[in-house]
Amino acid sequence: MSENSKGRLALMNAVAAGLIGATVLLAGCSSTKDDPNSQAGLDKLYKEAKDDLDSGAWDRAIKGFEKVEGRAAGTVMAQQAMLNEAWANYKSGEKAAAITVLDRFIKLNPSSAAMDYALYLKGIVNFNDDLGLFGRLAQQNVTERDQQASRDALLAFRELVERFPDSKYAEDAAFRVDYISNALAAYEIHVARYYYNRGAFMAAANRAQRAIADYPHAPTGEEALHLMVQAYDKLDLPELRNDAERVLKLNYPDSRYLRGEQDTKKAWWKFW
Repeated sequence: MSENSKGRLALMNAVAAGLIGATVLLAGCSSTKDDPNSQAGLDKLYKEAKDDLDSGAWDRAIKGFEKVEGRAAGTVMAQQAMLNEAWANYKSGEKAAAITVLDRFIKLNPSSAAMDYALYLKGIVNFNDDLGLFGRLAQQNVTERDQQASRDALLAFRELVERFPDSKYAEDAAFRVDYISNALAAYEIHVARYYYNRGAFMAAANRAQRAIADYPHAPTGEEALHLMVQAYDKLDLPELRNDAERVLKLNYPDSRYLRGEQDTKKAWWKFW
């Protein structure tokens, strides 16, 4: 092969190598740009999901945040995606799904800076303003109603107040703790009355006692003790009756029940 031929061959090889290198470089740039797991890809996916959330497109938002959570696992972005996913589930009426997401968040991120918000949101999801449509309760068998969601809300709000007293959500959570405690105590008293009026005196006494034990600061303590006095009297248990009456006199010396007045209180769901 002549020297000129060798030179041309070397030049062609150099050009080909350069083209291959450029192609690889361009492919690499394109791959990084299009890679859904790249930071740019995650930022884009998160923004799209957030836009859906802000516009009320709950289902699309949920799917988008699920993808972000999976691809950005272990990051602050994944934490925020989970909280937004829970909110979108709640707004779409999928409360059980929202609680599942929040429980997963709490388990996976025990030291998260957003833990107070996660607890607050869990309380909000479980919270029911009328705690079971109290106004219609008289038309139903009250013993069959489940107040577990309200109890779960109470636990979440109480944990928030105890663990994060300086949180911006603590004041509202404390108010809700009082509200739910009073409502659940009133529910227990209503069930106790229900049992008493049907002759189930031991069940009535037990529910009244439970109201006092579980919600000692609720304003239903006076009536709970009165119900216990009545129920134990019907059961011919003088020691228990006298003990309940003694506690009633000690804590409520001016009680209308001790004066023998008729029960003129409002319906329990109008308590507040």
